[in-house]
Amino acid sequence: MPFGFLKPKPRPVAPAELRVHDVAGRQLPLRIVENDRARRLTLRIDAGGQGLRITVPPGLARGEVERFLTRHQGWLEQKLAKVPEKPQVRPGIKIPVRGVTHLIVHEPATRGTVEIRQGFDGPELAVFGDRRHLSRRLADFLKREAKKEIEPLVEKHTAVVGRKAKTIRFKDTSSRWGSCTADGNLSFSWRIMMAPKPVINYLVAHEVAHLKEMNHGPKFWKLCEELCPDTERCKAWLKKNGSALQAIGFE
Repeated sequence: MPFGFLKPKPRPVAPAELRVHDVAGRQLPLRIVENDRARRLTLRIDAGGQGLRITVPPGLARGEVERFLTRHQGWLEQKLAKVPEKPQVRPGIKIPVRGVTHLIVHEPATRGTVEIRQGFDGPELAVFGDRRHLSRRLADFLKREAKKEIEPLVEKHTAVVGRKAKTIRFKDTSSRWGSCTADGNLSFSWRIMMAPKPVINYLVAHEVAHLKEMNHGPKFWKLCEELCPDTERCKAWLKKNGSALQAIGFE
């Protein structure tokens, strides 16, 4: 091939840079990520206020990133002030399951894992066994509930759109509630099981709609509303309350 027709090799994208940024009395992990399609710097706060992410054009000088952070420090402080401190699950606090508040009760002498039951003052989540395993057992419980709730919804909505999901996975993601890949893999945050049932249905409808429309254009939203007529209200609920659910600690 003549020299003039040789295509230049694409410049390798630098790996993400991870560091700590001080803001509003907190030390938050900050990821600086290069993106070939980025034309300007964008700043995002992870759900629950647990981290920051800056997307930058390739080769941008780090001095520009520092100046960008300085200019947006006030905005960060304002936004993070609205994010509640991360509560850790423990006996005596309440967390929602399918939108219904449940009191966490620990029974160390009883064998088993987690059980929903009706207590004197309302629904309870009884966690059995060693106290050290309480957080993990609650997280595992929500994962099991997510599988039971979401898999039938996926089957229902995929039958309508005429597309099949290749796999269904459940994760604890901090930046998004769900995702759909081009080859049909669906992923959901098991934390969605703390949201009301209509919101869970909306999330599943949203990701299933991506099996047919891999964008957020008018056709996508039209399909989403066909699958979930309550799309707008559920989307607004998740935008308003999602950070609080992501902020609950299950470590």
